[in-house]
Amino acid sequence: MPTLPWIPVRAPGADAEVTVMASRLEVRSLRHVPGFLLTSMSLLRQARRSDGAHGVALKAQLLKRTFWTLSAWRDEKAIRAYAAAEPHRSSMRAKRAVMRDSTFVFWQAKAADLPIGWEEAQRRIAGN
Repeated sequence: MPTLPWIPVRAPGADAEVTVMASRLEVRSLRHVPGFLLTSMSLLRQARRSDGAHGVALKAQLLKRTFWTLSAWRDEKAIRAYAAAEPHRSSMRAKRAVMRDSTFVFWQAKAADLPIGWEEAQRRIAGN
């Protein structure tokens, strides 16, 4: 599956600061990839409907069993609300058993810097 490019959701104010979240998620086995991909697509749709979301992107490296997410939000409170809402909450609880590794990073950016590129997200995750 190719990278799903940045999908703008709601534009922040021109001089607003946003909270960016990037993640790297790796599943234990190739047999877990199809289910994790379906869940990822469902959670991407949820994020697009969530209050406070400014944009989202997903990258799946299926043969490497690795999924990357990148999103921008009004603030960390909006991210926490998304993570606590269904289907995210129960999906992540159910997928913990198939996870090998996961990394999450958060940082502040200017709205004018959106969309954030994958290179920046991967650099920050590698530095974590």
